[in-house]
Amino acid sequence: MAEFELFKPNANLAPYALIPGKSRGRLHEEKPSRNRTEYQRDRDRIIHSGAFRRLKHKTQVFVHHVGDYYRTRLTHSIEVAQIARSIARTLGLNEDVTEALALAHDFGHTPFGHAGEDALDEAIKPYGGFDHNAQSLRVVTKLENNYADFPGLNLTWDTLEGLAKHNGPLCSYEGDTSSLHVNFNKYNDQHDLEPHTYASAEAQVAAIADDIAYNSHDMADGLRAGLITVEQLSEVPIVAKKIKKVFDKYGKLEEKQMQQEVIRSLIGRMINDVTIHSQLNLNVLKPETVDDIRGAQKMTVTFSDNMKEQDKALKAFLMKNMYRHYKVNRMSSKARRVVTDLFNLYLTEPECLPTEWQVEMQTRTASERARRVADFIAGMTDRFALLEHRRLFDTSTFEL
Repeated sequence: MAEFELFKPNANLAPYALIPGKSRGRLHEEKPSRNRTEYQRDRDRIIHSGAFRRLKHKTQVFVHHVGDYYRTRLTHSIEVAQIARSIARTLGLNEDVTEALALAHDFGHTPFGHAGEDALDEAIKPYGGFDHNAQSLRVVTKLENNYADFPGLNLTWDTLEGLAKHNGPLCSYEGDTSSLHVNFNKYNDQHDLEPHTYASAEAQVAAIADDIAYNSHDMADGLRAGLITVEQLSEVPIVAKKIKKVFDKYGKLEEKQMQQEVIRSLIGRMINDVTIHSQLNLNVLKPETVDDIRGAQKMTVTFSDNMKEQDKALKAFLMKNMYRHYKVNRMSSKARRVVTDLFNLYLTEPECLPTEWQVEMQTRTASERARRVADFIAGMTDRFALLEHRRLFDTSTFEL
């Protein structure tokens, strides 16, 4: 059969987008696919990974057994991907790599959300601490180890860069690695992701889509759980405007309908603000390649100054009234104890780990053993962590 090229750079992509065929390649060279671009392969590997499936039972705010209607890391990631693709399409960016980054951005999160991460960070602090972004990179480059030809998923440099730097540069200048997390440094030594530069516009889109999604959807979950009310949300200027707009259009609605209309209107408003303001930034920067985006002195994909203030006010409201609600605090307190207990026990009694992990621990340094215990715990779902804690600490039962 004659060789042919199925995929060519999309004519609709902007010159500063990540162009298929112009990737910086993979750490382990692979033969190109005949029916997918390199970025489509990245996305597909992410979707088929174990880390992606485990997001189904990892907490966004509420522990998994609280109710079926609340967001998990999986549903949140899918919602981020939808928002990110919408923004990327409007700005002429590569939707496939944008989606890949949106779907993988939470791979490094522990069970029990930020409470679990805080506990694991504190437990492993003597050995370099824990950071979920650095752990996401470790997951896709090492821990997802199902391929015969290479460790990890062997994603393109462009996708790995976006995963590591979607929130901005990791250090101030080239060669400044002193502030980088140990997980990042270990990988960067063999595959330089240029931590001193900004990431692609696609990665920046995934980051701001995450911001839009978790603000609006955490608000929805808080309303459903009864932790906050629509009346309380009227204290937040941007939400108050949306409540008034919905009431003026529809009059009095059922509470569920009112909530849905307010939240979808808020998401639309934030997406419109990002696309309009980012296009203005692009008009000023006039980038001709993706490297012009990376070399800019600030983020290119951003909210307007007004929306930044509105977003800040909404975050402050959610922190005060939802994330620090006593019911959430009780869940978080239990979560921290579960993670801390598991870490300490596994580190002092590695014989309680599964057999394949025990064997590996025997040849490791103290620091490496602590990091592998962190890997094991970070990969847990909420329900597995709770089950494991009961198996190990509940002396009224001796289930295996």
